[in-house]
Amino acid sequence: MKDDAAAQRILLVDDNPHGLQARKALLMEQGFDVEIATSGEEGWESFSRQRFDIVVTDFRMQGITGVDLIARVHAADTPARTILLSGFIDCLGLTEKSTGADLVLQKSNREGQDLLRAVRKLMSHAPRRRGPKAQSGGASAAVATGRHAL
Repeated sequence: MKDDAAAQRILLVDDNPHGLQARKALLMEQGFDVEIATSGEEGWESFSRQRFDIVVTDFRMQGITGVDLIARVHAADTPARTILLSGFIDCLGLTEKSTGADLVLQKSNREGQDLLRAVRKLMSHAPRRRGPKAQSGGASAAVATGRHAL
């Protein structure tokens, strides 16, 4: 892991506390500074108060959903990147374009390694441009769909 990993801040948002803690432990082992939130509302409050490089959010949550949270993050004046995690990607046809996420990842038994690969990929690319022009279809051509390109 890069020496500057500790400077990289990640916000994890999921209403499943077990998955949340497992992802947090995995990312912290790699040297990332990780904060967790157990709802979209809590995630948005944390994001509004602090700087994060990446927001990783579940898709289905009560209240503010993952897609709602991603839209708020991208509408804010921030270069933060976003990853949407869901077990419903294929059956609902979720894509970067349809969700606004920089990457969309399937929850699975390979989720941990896919998440680490996605975080590293987003950290290695230039930050998201600020403002409405950054909203043109989600991921860049260099960052293809998370479930297949990783």
